[in-house]
Amino acid sequence: MIETERLLLRPLRVEDVEAFVALHEDERVNRFVGAYSHRQALERLTSVEQQWAERGHGLCAVELRSTGEFIGRVGLNYWENFDEVELGWTLKAGAWGHGYATEAARACLDWGFTTLDEPYFTAMIRPANTASVRVAERLGFAPLRMDTLFGNPVAVYSLDKQTSG
Repeated sequence: MIETERLLLRPLRVEDVEAFVALHEDERVNRFVGAYSHRQALERLTSVEQQWAERGHGLCAVELRSTGEFIGRVGLNYWENFDEVELGWTLKAGAWGHGYATEAARACLDWGFTTLDEPYFTAMIRPANTASVRVAERLGFAPLRMDTLFGNPVAVYSLDKQTSG
């Protein structure tokens, strides 16, 4: 578990399926990251648990320390097709504008660079997702290339371990 001033980050589990589906039901949220049916969410969360077991990292639930409320997800996801580890974040629309995404992503990034033997992390962002671009820039990420993820164009940002501190 990773703790920040306002947040708790813990590995996502299959038991989080209802909160995960609810997060992705909101059209303001899923327009850039997609929606999940209950079955798709169970498959995704099973994959997340497997990545934690096999690679020692994965996606985390983001909870408010003050209430325990699930407000989203953040984490380090290995993409086999790119052979890269991506830092990603998705929060409930009601949690936007409070700095939670940057706080959670920074904590996860710091943990990743301290714990994992990765020379850099990426952030894959749909070009119209200007809020996520701003989070990436606040974290120190810089544009690396354009690519395609799930049939959608994404701007791939990166941050090297040497320049992260």
